[in-house]
Amino acid sequence: MTIDTSPDAPIPSVLSKLDEIRLRMASHTDRDDERRILEILARSTAVELDQLLLQLDLPALLGDIDDRLIGPDNRTALLALLTAERLGDLGIPARAALVSALQRGRTGSLDEQALRRLWLGTRGADVTRLKNALDGRGGYRDLHQLFYHDIDDDSLREELLAHFAQEAASGSVSGREVKILSDIDDTFYANWKDARYPKKTVYPGVLQFYAELDRGPGPVPGRAGDLTFVTARPGDRLGLVEDATIKALAERGQLAANVLAGSFTRLIGNRTIAEKKLENFLEYRRLYPEYDFVFVGDSGQGDIHFGQRMLELAPDVVRAIFIHDVVATPDLARRELATSGVHLFDTYIGAALVALELGLLGPEGAARVAEAAAGAFAAIPFPSQADQEPRRLEMARDVARLNEVLPPSLRTGQP
Repeated sequence: MTIDTSPDAPIPSVLSKLDEIRLRMASHTDRDDERRILEILARSTAVELDQLLLQLDLPALLGDIDDRLIGPDNRTALLALLTAERLGDLGIPARAALVSALQRGRTGSLDEQALRRLWLGTRGADVTRLKNALDGRGGYRDLHQLFYHDIDDDSLREELLAHFAQEAASGSVSGREVKILSDIDDTFYANWKDARYPKKTVYPGVLQFYAELDRGPGPVPGRAGDLTFVTARPGDRLGLVEDATIKALAERGQLAANVLAGSFTRLIGNRTIAEKKLENFLEYRRLYPEYDFVFVGDSGQGDIHFGQRMLELAPDVVRAIFIHDVVATPDLARRELATSGVHLFDTYIGAALVALELGLLGPEGAARVAEAAAGAFAAIPFPSQADQEPRRLEMARDVARLNEVLPPSLRTGQP
């Protein structure tokens, strides 16, 4: 028999408790089963309880244990145990797993009160860690889904958002990290108006650009995983669009990201698309008041207007707007937009140069974007040399511009 000795392996005392709980959940869970499960959890040590929640199927557990018209309110007792009496024994991953389980199915008033206790019982930097842990679990059941779709009580939502703001204000304001918001079509890959690249081509350097913005400019990398896609693609109640989008992004190399979807009623016209994205951003900003933001979009579908509105409504937290130019915007218009904080670029090497100048990434990060872009460009199957050459010249021009400001040891060769 192989014994799991990894740091995350359950301690031996947990294994027997897991086996018994799972056995009692395997078929119909009656009152005796529920009583025994509650007893096991209540009598567990802090370490045991934390590991049990990470190993159990929590949505199934919450679904199996019931309140009855006549008899014990075991589900109420379970939620009180986990979100009040023993909340202090739960680490951030276990709390995130519990929040996610409470999102499954209909989030009723009992679940919302449990969520209230859980969030209000999380303080300081742990609030940020819990929010990011929930977003980092993958799928459409993320923080935004929880607050703006699953929670129905408007007063509860406002109370929890006020808690987020208070805890953010109580922390340090120096060295704020950045959440990267990005469009998908014609920003991440060629898929709408941009016919210069083969359809579905992931733009050379975009993955590294996201990664470097996420890493930040300092010698110590920031927390990874701060990328969210803000798309015009309409969402749905089951999260099918978001989950399909996350899968498609992963298949193209972007393995970790969240998605804020649009709506069918805002799908017609660039301005209405931009206003839906703005609504999502303003909601997202309230979820993460401790962060600054950048946006990466394109010039083909309302993203310039969206970026301008972001800067107008939240100038204190929006660090920059990066716009991939797919419609050959004249230089004069580009310069005018840049003075307002909206920066148009042709290649992600050019975007890295702007980000370097703005202090959003360091010289090493900019050089890594250029190296990645050159390597990815060489692998793109252009239909002909005539199709490839204009794009190669853009890349070469932006490499030369970047090399002018990089130290010799970091300069990149021409594509």
